[in-house]
Amino acid sequence: MIRDFFLGFIKIHILYHASKAPVCGIEIIKELRRHGYSISSGTIYPTLHALERHNYLRSENSVVGGKRRRYYQITKKGLKVLEASRKKISELVEEVMEQTEIGN
Repeated sequence: MIRDFFLGFIKIHILYHASKAPVCGIEIIKELRRHGYSISSGTIYPTLHALERHNYLRSENSVVGGKRRRYYQITKKGLKVLEASRKKISELVEEVMEQTEIGN
């Protein structure tokens, strides 16, 4: 269940990084690891492919250090989704982080 919750955050995180510069799967895995997430390639690559299938990302193949890599960039549709997600995240985080007293 927790995996499902975080997968939504991970998709937004991918869109964010793809809006800054082209990204590849291994870079996203390393970035998420930096934040304490242990995400396998079996999760990241299908997620990247789904984001591309929905036209939030577009990809190009490139050879880096003798290895073929697929780099993803955000699309206009992806930028719109990212912006809408930022607004919703801000609202939700503000509410969830509110200090509440038990019994109120």
